[in-house]
Amino acid sequence: MCVGELPLRLAVVGDELVAGAGDPKGLGWVGRVAARTPTPEPLTVLTLAVPGETSTDLGGRWDAEVSRRLTPHADNRLVVALGRADIAAGLSLARSRLNLANVLDVADQRRIPAFVVGPPPGAPHDGDRLAELSAALGDVAARRRVPFVDMYSPLAAHDQWLADMATSPQHLPGQAGYGLMAWLVLHTGWRTWLGLPDDA
Repeated sequence: MCVGELPLRLAVVGDELVAGAGDPKGLGWVGRVAARTPTPEPLTVLTLAVPGETSTDLGGRWDAEVSRRLTPHADNRLVVALGRADIAAGLSLARSRLNLANVLDVADQRRIPAFVVGPPPGAPHDGDRLAELSAALGDVAARRRVPFVDMYSPLAAHDQWLADMATSPQHLPGQAGYGLMAWLVLHTGWRTWLGLPDDA
């Protein structure tokens, strides 16, 4: 099957950031990315978000929820957007790594191409732990040759991101923050992964 013969269908699993919580426009990064992903056939993006979800919780639900949304009449793909809940839940790096590895291994067995989006910065006191978590998850993806978007490193000291965080008690991005997240996704192998030509 050649690239582009079937319409793309993306299942996006993750926490409240996948749903665009805190965005006055209601788009989040997923909506912004979809809007800037022109495809020959209409793109279908199915957002499967659970607020406050850890990687353990995601690992327990994603397969059943995603499988029922796939179809042989589409180019089915999986976007795994890992949030910051593992830190609050006290999960070890080893557990977070294993949880992501299990998701990616099952997706590979089912021949569902995967794309991983790491956790963005949140509360200042979680900075070091989030940096470690992001690096660990990136390593898991790299070992499986799965694209990984490092949200933490580019945003940790970004003025617009920090301004959004300063105005949100829940440490949720606003329009500027979600725009930055979308830009990072779009410029970290997104179109290549989808088999689409790069932006001119």
